[in-house]
Amino acid sequence: MENNKQEKIQSRPKGHGPMGMMRGGEKPKDFKNTMKKLLKYISPHIKSLIVVLLFAVASTIFTILSPKILGKITNQIVDYFTNMFVYDKIVENLPEGMSIPEGTTGEDFLKTVPEEMIANISEDKLEKVKGVDLSKRPEIQFDVIGEIVLLLIGIYLLGTLFSFIQGWIMSKVSQKITYEFRKNILAKISKLPISYFDKQTYGEVLSRVTNDVDTVSQNLNQGLIQIVTSITTLLGILVMMLTISGLLTLVAVVILPISFLLIMIIVKKSQKLFKRHQDALGEINGHIEEMYGGHSVVKVFNGEERSLKKFNSINTHLHDSGWKSQFLSGLLFPIINVVGNVGYVGVAVLGGKLAIQGSINIGDIQAFIQYMNQFTQPITQVANVTNILQSTAAAAERIFEFLDEKEEIKDVKNPVVLKKIKGDIEFNNVVFGYEKDKVIIKNFNAKVKGGQQIAIVGPTGAGKTTIVNLLMRFYDVNSGSIKIDGVDIRSMRRSDVRRMFGMGLQDTWLFNGTVKENIAYGNLDAKDSDIITAARAAYADHFIHTLPDGYDMVISEEADNISQGEKQLLTIARAMLANPPMLILDEATSSVDTRTEVLIQSAMEKLMEGRTTFVIAHRLSTIKKADLILVMNKGNIVEKGTHSKLLEKNGFYAELYNSQFTQ
Repeated sequence: MENNKQEKIQSRPKGHGPMGMMRGGEKPKDFKNTMKKLLKYISPHIKSLIVVLLFAVASTIFTILSPKILGKITNQIVDYFTNMFVYDKIVENLPEGMSIPEGTTGEDFLKTVPEEMIANISEDKLEKVKGVDLSKRPEIQFDVIGEIVLLLIGIYLLGTLFSFIQGWIMSKVSQKITYEFRKNILAKISKLPISYFDKQTYGEVLSRVTNDVDTVSQNLNQGLIQIVTSITTLLGILVMMLTISGLLTLVAVVILPISFLLIMIIVKKSQKLFKRHQDALGEINGHIEEMYGGHSVVKVFNGEERSLKKFNSINTHLHDSGWKSQFLSGLLFPIINVVGNVGYVGVAVLGGKLAIQGSINIGDIQAFIQYMNQFTQPITQVANVTNILQSTAAAAERIFEFLDEKEEIKDVKNPVVLKKIKGDIEFNNVVFGYEKDKVIIKNFNAKVKGGQQIAIVGPTGAGKTTIVNLLMRFYDVNSGSIKIDGVDIRSMRRSDVRRMFGMGLQDTWLFNGTVKENIAYGNLDAKDSDIITAARAAYADHFIHTLPDGYDMVISEEADNISQGEKQLLTIARAMLANPPMLILDEATSSVDTRTEVLIQSAMEKLMEGRTTFVIAHRLSTIKKADLILVMNKGNIVEKGTHSKLLEKNGFYAELYNSQFTQ
């Protein structure tokens, strides 16, 4: 069939870089409007999202609280050893025979003892024992530590539970949004005109349903939670650090701009490399697919060396961009760790000094260092939020562009329904072009009587297939009209028009299903006996019985487990079973051997009896019995008549016919 398609580069899937970094990909053209449209899909789930956000915040808060609580255990242990040290020193310095009265606190005792007894004990240690009963040996407060441990376990369990709940709800929400997207895309596909698919590759359309929808789904599922938890963690840690020590917090915050700057520099450079790597990956996949699909042609024309040279060139770019991007992204956390370690040193030195001065507890220093360790993670995630939003918006924009595509003109409100179809067809001054400024069919006029066999012939590009496209209402005429039984096909439903025709095409199409299901595709109510009758009429029954499971054998997705000729027989059987009032045949026997072709031609003649049939003929020897031959050239009918009369004219048709037999 003629090809008026405009080639486009197939959309390539976008990925993620290592360690959670988004790879540099496509950016949206209109971020603001795209996000507004996306919010319309999200808004029905707003209650669920609020719950998710609350659980995410609660889970993050519990995570933030744990280091501070853990520090209290450390403080209990440190206080025990401090109390033991003070107690031992005091007991050691007590005069012989002197004891500490029962119930005497450290504060009471220190008021009565001479200063020389406590001269070698630091003030901060004495301060700690003021509330301690010095009449008995200090003990570790296991009950207090136990309560803290239980509290800590409870917080960990609650945090985990909240994380599980918000993850479960968010997964459901993202999948529902994904479901809506795919449902709307599929509904849209059925409403789009054939012209859209003529201008788009199948991979481009498929990319909207798979890559783009998956990107939106994954980013909503992970990105939204990451945004909330990152901001909550960053603010929460900052607040907790301030409650421990403002001075130590100042040291920690000083390294923040350095970390953020390094992250932005590395992410910016690595994104460009990831983009190059993704482009090169798409190129190498495309090249391998082309060379594999046409490997026999490559061998015939000795193209192996050229193919290998091109492959090596692309592979070199892939290698260079790959290792550089991986190397840069791999540097991110080591560099941040180095900066973080500098901060740890500052906190350790200053914290130690403050602890000696008694301004801070050792457990608090431990908690602060834990907060320092967690501080860089949300910074990295916050830096990544921009990429997540850009990636989501870019994918959503491509989906919305598809959903906003111009649809087929709707059928008329009160369509004409032909109850009994005679098959009279009239082309009246038909003018058509796939593009308005490029007219292909010019004032096409023809009258066909019901039951006639009409052959359409002409050189490549003459407009033969275009006439069929107009007849099936894949396209509507620019001007003029096409009438079936005196009724303009534009006043009928497209589905009704297409139901009138059975088609046998040169390019076969079979789906992943049984042989029986493929034959019954045009008549789902057909009985098994009807399917077998149609297969016999198409001379397909014999080869079907030679298949492993006969009519129940599953044809693979690519239909590579049967030959091209057998595929053709099955599509002819499908057309026969549909039993339409009119037929369109596009060299339907081109892929079978001469003997099978004769048998099929005989079966076709029976099928065509009483039916209006259009035959697009390339081999003119097959249309000798046609009632009318329309000879087309450059969109016009240049000759018409029967085979014998056209040969007698010795015109354009005779030239075409004789050229097929000239050596």
